[in-house]
Amino acid sequence: MQQEHNESGEGHAGLQESASGWAAPSTRMGFLKGAAVAGAGAAGLGALAPGSAVAFARKASGGLTKGDLAILGAAQIAEALAVTTYTNIINTAAFFKHLQSDDQGYLKAAVQEEMSHYLLEKSLTGKPAAFTTFYYPAKMFADAQTTLDILVTLEDAFIAAYLIGVRDFSTADLRVTAARIMGIESDHRTLARVLGPNVAKSDGGPIEKITGIQKSAESVDPPNNNGYERTLLLTNISQAVTALLPFVDAAAAGKAGFDAMKPYKFVPFTPTLPNPLGAFHSLKG
Repeated sequence: MQQEHNESGEGHAGLQESASGWAAPSTRMGFLKGAAVAGAGAAGLGALAPGSAVAFARKASGGLTKGDLAILGAAQIAEALAVTTYTNIINTAAFFKHLQSDDQGYLKAAVQEEMSHYLLEKSLTGKPAAFTTFYYPAKMFADAQTTLDILVTLEDAFIAAYLIGVRDFSTADLRVTAARIMGIESDHRTLARVLGPNVAKSDGGPIEKITGIQKSAESVDPPNNNGYERTLLLTNISQAVTALLPFVDAAAAGKAGFDAMKPYKFVPFTPTLPNPLGAFHSLKG
């Protein structure tokens, strides 16, 4: 019951207010159309997922539906944004260098995992993400509190988006795959909250509260503070991608108070997952 209260209370209201104020309807529609275009070329499948697994999925489903492609296209944008975020934390954030080695290891593993997710989704849509340039608040990567707030905000959004996939994908194989990815995003949210108290004093630490997408500063003790994953009461993928508008559109970024003059490019790479037991084996699981 507490979870239901959290999702329908002022935290969710804050999400709705932010999403509606980020850009004009035409901008939101442009973003949604772009996400759909990303999934429009499903005939050409990539090589990350084993060919037999992709063939099985397409045979079982009779081909991906428009709804499947919309979710996958949105997921690709989210994963490209995640890769860009983790990459810049590792490469440019001063506080990263002062973290303990196991905390650095989490961030390094996360960027590999997010890249793997992106390539799997690209292998199904047959096209790169519709958006590959991203924007952040002015203090992103320079200020540890801002960086962790945004990191948890993004993971909150990713979890909710993949839960839409669990509900709305047209086949059991795709739904299970969405659940498998959502579980990793949940790991990332918790581990991002673990980082807070370990931020060095010279970098503004220790950080004891982190504010995610529901605009409520939450104690990092305990870091795994969810009894159930938060749906954010999102019911369709268009709501999920609208929540990402300031990160992908310069005009929306400016309205949200982000630094629209400092874009960050998504740079894809070939990932190496931390453990082969946790790698992708097939859409069947």
